[in-house]
Amino acid sequence: MTDFRALLETLKRPRMLIRAARCGVLDYRRDRDLKRLVDSTPSPERAVTRLLAEEERLEDIRVSGEASYSVARHIEVLIALIAEVRLLPRAPKAI
Repeated sequence: MTDFRALLETLKRPRMLIRAARCGVLDYRRDRDLKRLVDSTPSPERAVTRLLAEEERLEDIRVSGEASYSVARHIEVLIALIAEVRLLPRAPKAI
């Protein structure tokens, strides 16, 4: 099982993107927002996998400076990613 929490903590993104996403998590509604981002409502683990792929695609577009980049879409994906990771069961702590 992939440790998505650790993976999310290692993402290196502009501070403003992360701050905006953290603020937006409070208003996240899975039934409304996830369908718009991944065209369905899969399990949290599958949703995180899809959202990570979409976030990576958006980051590549942002870094390359393409005009098609949407900061709003990037923030929406980051919001969903943070919220969906919170729904995953926590791994048992090593003693």
